[in-house]
Amino acid sequence: MSDVKVHTIGIIMNGVTGRMGTNQHLLRSICAIIKQGGVKISESEIIMPDPILVGRNGVKLQQLARRAGVTRWTTNLDEAMDDKHNIIYFDAQTTDRRVEAVKQAIKARKHIYCEKPTAVSTREAYELYTLAKKAGVKNGVVQDKLWLPGLMKLKELIHRGFFGKILSVRGEFGYWVFEGDTIPLQRPSWNYRKEDGGGMIVDMLCHWRYVLDNVFGGVQAISCRGAKHIATRYDEQGKPYTCTADDAAYATFELEGDILAHFNSSWCTRVRRDDLLTIQVDGTLGSAVAGLRDVVIQPYGATPRATWNPDVPQPVNFFEGWQKLPEQREYDNAFKVQWEMFLRHVVKNEPFRWSLLEGAKGVQLAEKGLESWAKRAWVKIPELKK
Repeated sequence: MSDVKVHTIGIIMNGVTGRMGTNQHLLRSICAIIKQGGVKISESEIIMPDPILVGRNGVKLQQLARRAGVTRWTTNLDEAMDDKHNIIYFDAQTTDRRVEAVKQAIKARKHIYCEKPTAVSTREAYELYTLAKKAGVKNGVVQDKLWLPGLMKLKELIHRGFFGKILSVRGEFGYWVFEGDTIPLQRPSWNYRKEDGGGMIVDMLCHWRYVLDNVFGGVQAISCRGAKHIATRYDEQGKPYTCTADDAAYATFELEGDILAHFNSSWCTRVRRDDLLTIQVDGTLGSAVAGLRDVVIQPYGATPRATWNPDVPQPVNFFEGWQKLPEQREYDNAFKVQWEMFLRHVVKNEPFRWSLLEGAKGVQLAEKGLESWAKRAWVKIPELKK
């Protein structure tokens, strides 16, 4: 074991006391990597994360550190930045706090990895990319859904030519988020306040940008309609507040290759589908429906001949004509997979294409979605230069 070279990497993890930061980034990614013995480069070389938890509440940090088995935590971000052992800065704060902290980290010459949206405006998000590029620091943004088993299976089908020419993509996402008066809410109350960075369009269109760009084709234009379906919700203390942010978004996209895509995203819908996210892809040779993990397919030759006759009971059970794809490989946690790739990028300079530029593209699509809603019109998506 003494012949093994260990790259111990100090990682500033800011804002991980929140639900996503705790569960997906700390416990299921960084702590899981530590428990597995690091990121294995070869039989004689590994990368070992050494996180320091940063936040504003010392009590929460201490409790989380104890739970995660992490020894380092602080409420002093400057102190963590000044420590040369810490070479990566990770940000999982609320969006409105992200830009200032990431700029500080770039100035301190830390490599940057952060959640999305990377900023509240395209201008600020693109500025983060240009600052990181000028400083020469490696940078990346979380694009977790690309490594979900369902999305990876879809990409494999596309690679094998299963669909023929892809005609359309339809996504359904969301579930009912309780208002919080009698049944506890499942999402933070700030999600429904625009002044705190909330809103479905801002939250989810950055996801659909990287999913569409990386799996189906670059987004070229958008038509989007947001909605504020529920006017009053209750915060974590049980106090009522007025919802100022959209809680649903209905968006249509024009993609490269003459593909049309449509995504419904809502916190005000009850689920009657296979998963919280389903994506149907229709092509000339076949169709598929992907959830977070499973995919079912229907090739051309197994497509039933449907006819429209509302005067008689439907003779075809349309669910029976689909085949579930078998599990042909093992899939790790999507967040953990990308964390390992970014660590390899920092230490071994391996390729990592999901830079802060990709984060800016996500913010841009959300911004253009809001513009489309305001104008009640299609809006083109201009290219952001590298």
